[in-house]
Amino acid sequence: MTETPSMTPTAMHLAAAPEISIVIPVYNEEQNLPLLFERLTKVIDQMGRACEIVMTDDGSKDNSLMLLKGFVEQRPDLYRIIEFDRNYGQHMAVMAGFETARGTFIITLDADLQNPPEEIPKLIAEMDKGHDVVGSYRRNRQDSLLRTLPSRLVNYVRERITGITMRDQGCMLRGYHRDIVKIIVDSGETSTFIPALAQFYAERPVEVEVEHAARHAGASNYNLYMLIRLNFDLMTGFSLVPLQVFTMVGMAVSGGSLLLVFYMLLRRIFIGPEVEGIFTLFAIMFFLFGVIITGLGIVGEYVGRIYQQVRSRARFHIRTIHEKS
Repeated sequence: MTETPSMTPTAMHLAAAPEISIVIPVYNEEQNLPLLFERLTKVIDQMGRACEIVMTDDGSKDNSLMLLKGFVEQRPDLYRIIEFDRNYGQHMAVMAGFETARGTFIITLDADLQNPPEEIPKLIAEMDKGHDVVGSYRRNRQDSLLRTLPSRLVNYVRERITGITMRDQGCMLRGYHRDIVKIIVDSGETSTFIPALAQFYAERPVEVEVEHAARHAGASNYNLYMLIRLNFDLMTGFSLVPLQVFTMVGMAVSGGSLLLVFYMLLRRIFIGPEVEGIFTLFAIMFFLFGVIITGLGIVGEYVGRIYQQVRSRARFHIRTIHEKS
């Protein structure tokens, strides 16, 4: 009886269609990529399941793309690299990975190693149980208070406004079934927050605790403006509550202003002309101007989303895909 020789990891990956796709957006991560390659490749080989790794270079200005091409040369059985023609943002880079991923289970992961690749099997185990979306929350989060406190506040406000429950919306280590990914891709939204959209469509979501590490090297690509922008997209993309709250505030301010007019009219009649309260009137006027400008900003957010959607431009453009046939 002839014994069938055991398959090497490379042969095993090539012999089967990928069951698991790992999607990673990359932007200026040249200092982290070599260690990411080493650790992630080791995890995949140890899992012993058919996998692919889809990494999107989001218009990096350093040597990230060159390193990514090298990954394809070293492990053509695992790595496929999507090259954007310019920077489109993290979520569009993930969306491009979703559109090209072939696995039944799709895992998203950041390239900065703050979420250890060694935690991926924990998410796969939950998906094996039938969960279509596996979220995660970070244990002992290794970020400064300037990042963690606003994050907790935003999590609280987002849950109250949108009704979408996520313990840690900023953690990118997440798992999605292909059916959920297809719905997200087919939605065609030009500005979206992928974890919230997946949670919205999920039938059997679950969350697991994962380890969190300090950034291995480099600085975060998210500045304060980008974080604010992301949360505007999240709240205006899933709820009309901001508009409704502003309407109620406007009604309350209008009612208060009407009472003030009557009060000032009575003072004019019974006391006569006076200028002592002029600075109070200025303060009230500036407050009302602030309310109006805030309202215009909220309305502008919704109008801007409509404009982006109806102009039907491509969300991103892929220059090429680097892979070995």
